[in-house]
Amino acid sequence: MVINKKPRQLTSKMLLLGIDIGTSSVKVSVVDAASQKALASAQYPDSESPITVHQPGWAEQSPDMWWEQAQMALQRCHATQTYNPADIKAIGIAYQMHGLVLVDKDQHLLRDSIIWCDSRAVEIGDKAFDEIGHEQCLSHLLNSPGNFTAAKLAWVKQNEPEIYSRIDKVMLPGDYIAMKLTGEVTTSASALSEGIFYDFQGNRLSDEVLNYFGFSTNLFPPIKPVFAPHGQLLQSVAEKLQLPAGIPVAYKAGDQPNNALSLNVLKPGEVAATAGTSGVIYGVSDELAFDLQSRVNTFAHVNYTDELKRLGVLLCINGTGSLYRWAKSLFGAGLSYNEMNNLAAHAPLGSAGLRILPFGNGAERMLNNKLVGVHFHHIDLNLHTQSHMLRAVQEGIACAFRYGLDIMRENGMNPTVIRAGKANLFLSDLFTQAFVNVTGVPVELYRNDGSVGAALGAGIGAGIFSTPEEAFARMECLQTITPTTKDYEPVYQEWKDLLTAQLLSEQMFIGSL
Repeated sequence: MVINKKPRQLTSKMLLLGIDIGTSSVKVSVVDAASQKALASAQYPDSESPITVHQPGWAEQSPDMWWEQAQMALQRCHATQTYNPADIKAIGIAYQMHGLVLVDKDQHLLRDSIIWCDSRAVEIGDKAFDEIGHEQCLSHLLNSPGNFTAAKLAWVKQNEPEIYSRIDKVMLPGDYIAMKLTGEVTTSASALSEGIFYDFQGNRLSDEVLNYFGFSTNLFPPIKPVFAPHGQLLQSVAEKLQLPAGIPVAYKAGDQPNNALSLNVLKPGEVAATAGTSGVIYGVSDELAFDLQSRVNTFAHVNYTDELKRLGVLLCINGTGSLYRWAKSLFGAGLSYNEMNNLAAHAPLGSAGLRILPFGNGAERMLNNKLVGVHFHHIDLNLHTQSHMLRAVQEGIACAFRYGLDIMRENGMNPTVIRAGKANLFLSDLFTQAFVNVTGVPVELYRNDGSVGAALGAGIGAGIFSTPEEAFARMECLQTITPTTKDYEPVYQEWKDLLTAQLLSEQMFIGSL
């Protein structure tokens, strides 16, 4: 069933700026607070941003590249001449989660950021999990230290002691952009929790993590609410960016909590999904719950407070959009993504037996931080075509979502509907219907965008909106997709058997070393 609705258009002179620091590009939107619609949006660059890979399993990006891209995207917005930059009242920032950014006392970068899909710190995190104690970690941190920011900082301490000795502040990607705008460095409970630095029982920095790794509390910025002023735009920066000096950066959040906010997913039981570079299902809970194996992770949501517990339970699949981009370069050269989607639809359900495990972009948390890689199964050189390959990629990603959703169900998250933005893989009717059919959960699609969500978040933090709910009062569903067949169940069970066999073979191989 499909429901189409037309959004309402209004105008105003109270504008909000949203900046979304992605892995592939930076996107910027200028949003009218009254209508809650974007007046202009732009991204930079047009091609995908590079990731530096010094060794297999490593992944780094330059924070200065993000800053330059943010400025270029903003200039593209200004060039539309659809608004007066002087009417912008607040700035919000969304960012790729878990990246480690380090600056010295003069706010100069000490090294490139070790980003979310870097796997170098897995063993450090696993050792910390064992030595701090599983029960202590899960009950206080709600996660294993795993491959998160704390473990990455520990890697720097162990392997780059000269750099570590010069660190003044540890921050996440969005904190760096806010610092460039305001000259101030702040953090939040949500940010600290995604780095596995936050003790949910004590509502403070985790003494256990800091003591275990030997981190000083001085490395961490002041803690503020997500929706709050995090500094004011510097005069020198305002002149360069053609913005009013003194306006606040009033919101900072990781991309997945921000995506949930932009879909008005704020209450317990509400669930959001995205299928960009990585794939995520993100559900809100009011319980300090955790997965015993830390395959799904619990962080403080954007509206978390000491008094009102709002937790985001996050399932992440590293290789979704990144796999489809890779498939485009090999099997869809010269085609647009829309043409690839149309071509994939020519293949039958189940891709004539072709199966793909979509795990080739770093250690997968839902697979216990294993580096599984992408695997193709049952290729028939006399049968399978380009269409089969492209469909099998989308079906393999949909099956990975189902696998992760079943883990979330084990942990008490049972969505009756999932909200998603009509973007990235959810632009593909084939993928969206496969996702719905294989999970058995309807999907509501919205015209959502991370940079727009960040802008509206800034409106909340600056007091322009009295509540988060008010900021999204005009949000309207574009489509509702419901399950149409159960024929994906045998496809999924075969896919799951192949994954189980692959994980077992990896374990046997490691055991033989």
